[in-house]
Amino acid sequence: MDPREEILIENSNEYYEFAKEALEKKRFNSATTLFFKAICATVDLFLLQSENFIPSSHTNRFRFIKEKYPKIYDILDKNFPFYQDSYTKKMNKEIAEVLKEDVETIRKMCKI
Repeated sequence: MDPREEILIENSNEYYEFAKEALEKKRFNSATTLFFKAICATVDLFLLQSENFIPSSHTNRFRFIKEKYPKIYDILDKNFPFYQDSYTKKMNKEIAEVLKEDVETIRKMCKI
């Protein structure tokens, strides 16, 4: 296995597990942020597996995904504002749970 793939799997799993713990503890801002990071790590894993490419920024990730994988782009585009808002606003359980469902969808696509 490519060492980059291993790192992305480990990172995705770590973000996902800590996000679930934060959600259980009603720490919705942390859960939102961590679920989004899990989404990004998993999308990067998907890109590494399918394109042998890891984007260097959110901008590169969004641009590449938008062109080739519109369903994944829709998930990123829908959730990125929540991630941004988590710095300055209070997130709630419903938002965190939407991100949780979306990261689970992407994780299934990558078989992790």
